[in-house]
Amino acid sequence: MRLFGTSGIRGIVNSEITPQLALKVGMALGSYVDGDVAVAHDSRTSSVMLKDIIVSGITACGKDVYDIGLAPTPTTGIAIKSFGCKAGVTITASHNPPQYNGIKIWDEEGMALSEEEKIIEDLVFRENFNLKEWDKIGKVYERHEEALMLHKKRILNNIKIKKKYKIVIDCGNGAASLFSPYVFKEMGNNVISLNASPDGRFSRGLEPEKKNLRVLSDTVKASEADLGIAHDGDADRVGIVDENGEYVDYDVILALVASYVLKEGDIFITTVDASIKIDEYLKKYGISVKRTKVGDVAVVREMKSMHSSFGGEPSGTWIFRDFQMTPDGIYSGAKVLEMKEERGDISELKKEVPEYKIIREKIPCENNKKDKVMSRIKDKLSGYEEIDGLRVDLKDSWFLIRPSGTEPYIRITCEARTGEKAERLMRKCKELFSE
Repeated sequence: MRLFGTSGIRGIVNSEITPQLALKVGMALGSYVDGDVAVAHDSRTSSVMLKDIIVSGITACGKDVYDIGLAPTPTTGIAIKSFGCKAGVTITASHNPPQYNGIKIWDEEGMALSEEEKIIEDLVFRENFNLKEWDKIGKVYERHEEALMLHKKRILNNIKIKKKYKIVIDCGNGAASLFSPYVFKEMGNNVISLNASPDGRFSRGLEPEKKNLRVLSDTVKASEADLGIAHDGDADRVGIVDENGEYVDYDVILALVASYVLKEGDIFITTVDASIKIDEYLKKYGISVKRTKVGDVAVVREMKSMHSSFGGEPSGTWIFRDFQMTPDGIYSGAKVLEMKEERGDISELKKEVPEYKIIREKIPCENNKKDKVMSRIKDKLSGYEEIDGLRVDLKDSWFLIRPSGTEPYIRITCEARTGEKAERLMRKCKELFSE
């Protein structure tokens, strides 16, 4: 049995993510890690409960904790490095609905755990914890304001904006609510905030994609703003709306930013579900593309292996190696603004990216049935590549069928030159399930 998916441990609160599990994970991490741990949480109603329990487990095993409170996931990465910690924990379920929560663990470089996950799982399942005597338990240091200040200062020191812009920021009532608008305001911008009450209820779908950002698009257009920026629940993702109030497709903005931050001869790391328009667009800049499994864990590991300075997923999850190894939706939004100032309006830039039609859908599937379903679909396909799920490349088109690592779904991605062909591919993929 696995606890960890593509992005930490996630599930429904008090059903799959229980206080008992949180305590065991905390004790497992406290037993494994050789040093202090930074801990943060998002705005979900269950997050403080789980955070306190995790902290109890870590300190019970003699490790000190830097509690940075309600903070974006990328603030955890900054805190790990700033406070000299050996690991970090963020209590979050990112873009999942409010009944979900999760536990994401980071190493001392701010990278999500990979092979170490198996060690944590083994300690949890065997309940093999290194509990300390009463006089050897760890201490808790409150570092909320300091951690946010350090994160803000690092962003401001690394973004070069000369002009003043009108920015609309949709925080999704998540962890960015009390941070992202202030960062952009301190840059000198005029900021309009949307959904900036971190009450854990979430007034819109948390994934910063087109269907969830209608209010942001309308506000950008009505206020004649220069840019719209959206975050998910823990602000490790970014969604972009251009100055015309039009949502910018994940793959398009990813291609534009990759061309902006990388140089000729560089390698861009992305995932197996990313559009081929990225490859075609970056080719004229002399930038090659390497694909890996879905999830920032896989992207950041491949970046390190290939010495790449930028990687990202077509979900708004981007990693800038020279900034930090933790995905940072606030810094990503600031980088888009910097690119706009240097290269021009996003509405014009996006016209340079080749047009393909990409469709993403998901089929409900219980987690314990995913392997069986994928095995049956595999028997029906040929010519597939197994980086993550089953990807089949055709002439000027491709499709991918893969089980979600964070939700009870199997995801289907189809792309082609025309919408008609992409729709046809999607219908054929869905027929595999009906059979």
